[in-house]
Amino acid sequence: MNAVVFGAGSLGSLVGGLLAREHDVTLVARADQARAVSESGLQIVGAGEGVADEFPVHSSPSVTTDGTELNADLAVVTVKSFDTAAAAAALSTGSFDAVLSLQNGMGNEATLAARVDAPVLAGTATYGALLREPGVVECTGLGEVVLGARDGGPSTIAERVGQAFAAAGIETTVAEDMPRRLWEKIAVNAGINAVTALTETENGAVLEAPANELARTATRETARVARECGVSLSDRAALAAMEAVAAATAANTSSMAQDLLADRRTEIDAIHGYVVDRAAETGLDVPTVRTLTALIRTWERGRDLR
Repeated sequence: MNAVVFGAGSLGSLVGGLLAREHDVTLVARADQARAVSESGLQIVGAGEGVADEFPVHSSPSVTTDGTELNADLAVVTVKSFDTAAAAAALSTGSFDAVLSLQNGMGNEATLAARVDAPVLAGTATYGALLREPGVVECTGLGEVVLGARDGGPSTIAERVGQAFAAAGIETTVAEDMPRRLWEKIAVNAGINAVTALTETENGAVLEAPANELARTATRETARVARECGVSLSDRAALAAMEAVAAATAANTSSMAQDLLADRRTEIDAIHGYVVDRAAETGLDVPTVRTLTALIRTWERGRDLR
């Protein structure tokens, strides 16, 4: 399979580098990353229990800084959610059999589908990744990629993409319930990300008082909105998922917390903000998620990031 990975940051570099072991891959990257990969290839290293044994891996994907007029069987989108519209515009100038979003938050698939003339698949990735320096990405935790039709149900294209990922040694599940899985993920992120970002704590902080009740309330509010949007996600399932992720990644720093520490714009609009918007449309009140959203947006405005 020929694949383009649009957004070769941490996750994009990890996924692209692993795919390149079996397939023809082109990374769309920033200039410093593109220069390093072009000159020396992409090095994937690993650290931690169960990770180091899988790496290092050296791969040699093609790389470009120009994401326009590209042609491939598959485009994998891994940019930040606020860059999805720009990625969609660039990809619309090329030709693809399918486009797969492996991004945080919700709404990315609709943005892509509005511009790209190809089936858009939804996906989640639980691999941990950190771009150490240009040309070197660290896998900080093994996980899996789950993908499928963005509206749910069976998909021949999703099966083909899943087989290609699995052939490259990526743990992959093709699912027919992606809407529920996306809402479960956003419920997890709603419970963990803003709380740990605002308090500069690791993910495990939400398992204990006083943060636990705040995180649980945000998660329950999100699950309620999901149900109002026609997705079957119980409070019990959402809470269990949130606390399982927090326990498994207790020592990790959430992506939103990393963004605040680095004075970067966050993905609040596609996570908590998405929940607030859908709640407003359905007449639900989500006071905890709304407050967390306002606090992060205020922080961004205070640093001229919005």
